[in-house]
Amino acid sequence: MRLDSDVLPIQERYDHLLSVISSERFLKKQGLGNEVPFFICPFPPREAVPMDRMRQQLKNRLQQQGIVILEMNLYDLTVEILKKRKIWEHVLAIEKDTAKEELKGLLQGVLDPESHLVPEIGVKMKQASFDVMFISGVGEVFPYIRSHNVLSNLQSTAKEQPTVMFFPGVYTQSLEKGASLDLFGRLHDDKYYRAFNIFHWEA
Repeated sequence: MRLDSDVLPIQERYDHLLSVISSERFLKKQGLGNEVPFFICPFPPREAVPMDRMRQQLKNRLQQQGIVILEMNLYDLTVEILKKRKIWEHVLAIEKDTAKEELKGLLQGVLDPESHLVPEIGVKMKQASFDVMFISGVGEVFPYIRSHNVLSNLQSTAKEQPTVMFFPGVYTQSLEKGASLDLFGRLHDDKYYRAFNIFHWEA
């Protein structure tokens, strides 16, 4: 059953996500056709706050069922990396008086998914025992981190357990145009073909 996540009430989305993520088919990565176990959970950006609340409730409920969730909030992770590299205070100090493009260039270099961000995620994955990884904070780190770059670089690191990215926007898939992640429903975040829309997935 294909669900339209843009019009579905949050409670029904919660019920669907709980049913799918707790299913044996999902946890055992069945029906993927040799694709990486990546799933996009798109939602209207205006619902960011209730979706955050729903994600936490979902995580708690799954963990009550014995399904361990490792959550990667990209914003928290970027702050952690900047602090670890001792430039967090510097970024805060120059932010007000630095051109946006210059600041974006600095952050993109320090937080490059291939060199820095994904290796850091890899370290945290190795330190944890978990069944499913949640990725959140996607909107908060735009434009210096792009979601398709994170997913592309995670392909070799996160293939053992399913990953769900909570995405404030639209994930479109068509035979003619392929697949794309459109952040906030307006910003075209480039092509990414290898994820499944979790609302089109059955338990």
